[in-house]
Amino acid sequence: FCTPCLQECLKPKKPVCGVCRSTLSPGSRALDLEKQIETTETTCNGCNKKMYLSKMRSHAASCSKYQNYIMEGVKAVTKEPLHNTRNFPNRFTFPCPYCSERNFDQEGLVEHCKALHSMDAKQVVCPICASMPWGDPNYRSANFMEHLQRRHRFSYDTFVVRDYDADEDDMMAQVLMRSLRDK
Repeated sequence: FCTPCLQECLKPKKPVCGVCRSTLSPGSRALDLEKQIETTETTCNGCNKKMYLSKMRSHAASCSKYQNYIMEGVKAVTKEPLHNTRNFPNRFTFPCPYCSERNFDQEGLVEHCKALHSMDAKQVVCPICASMPWGDPNYRSANFMEHLQRRHRFSYDTFVVRDYDADEDDMMAQVLMRSLRDK
């Protein structure tokens, strides 16, 4: 969560739904879920003691082995990041090639350009395509609006394996294997 959204979540004094933030009426507890929490067993990752999920929070607060387990995890994550993020291109947010607005996701960029730049005939580089390994950061689309509407009607990540380094033959083989498994 970003800070403004988190603050909004913390603002209400009355109980609200965690998803839609509508007010919960008194007495509308999820009794089936409460029963499941009361009857489901788990094991402490610190001391390996078995207990019900309903007791885990209070146990974790007092179990020094669990607290050491958590601190070791925190140290491992903060000490050495797995990847240097500067080596990976940003394929999630894009600037508008017509104006100075930034941080659009793919769908947001399409909507922004349709709403504000549909009549702009200036030839521009598609920031989505330019971020891909096969994209040419110097190629200026003759009709960017048509390109957006044809090429970027849906998110690439939704329909394609996220292995950007795989060549076309590898991707085709993966798609064929998946289609055989789905039958």
